Amino acid sequence: MLDQITAFNARLSQVILWIAAAGLVAMTLIVGWQVYARYILNASPSWSEQTALLLMTWYAVLASAAGFNEGFHIRILALQNAMSEKIARLMRLAAELVVIACGFMMLIWGVELTDIISSHVIPSLGISRSWAYLPLPLAGAAIILFCTTRFAGELLRPGWTAEKPIEAVLADAGDI
Repeated sequence: MLDQITAFNARLSQVILWIAAAGLVAMTLIVGWQVYARYILNASPSWSEQTALLLMTWYAVLASAAGFNEGFHIRILALQNAMSEKIARLMRLAAELVVIACGFMMLIWGVELTDIISSHVIPSLGISRSWAYLPLPLAGAAIILFCTTRFAGELLRPGWTAEKPIEAVLADAGDI
């Protein structure tokens, strides 16, 4: 079952990264249009800056959540590698617990923040400002899922890691 959850996480992570990439492309196009409209047409669109900021928030926060599954966040393993396997395992478990706790904070406080701010409107877009903060609880939930899977994997299979390349995870688990 752990392999199936890991395969699901790998697919979810890829979907999140595709969404983030689409947001980056859209933001780039919008900023390009804004520059063209400002300097060539002398008519900068009022919606472009806030839309670009909204997209940047979405793609940055979502991609950072996927980073926990993909293993592309920076970490220094010199101390862990210098320890015995038993101590290194405890360090891996402790690190996962810290990240899971941060995921819960993002989820809980992100939901509270989106609720508190929901009555405020982004003037140039005419939408609730909560859309700007919605990625926080979504990313928190993804972080909890990804890191809880890694924590369980380390508990059940010492030395096991969910950081295998996505292709290997999908090949090991087959289609779900």
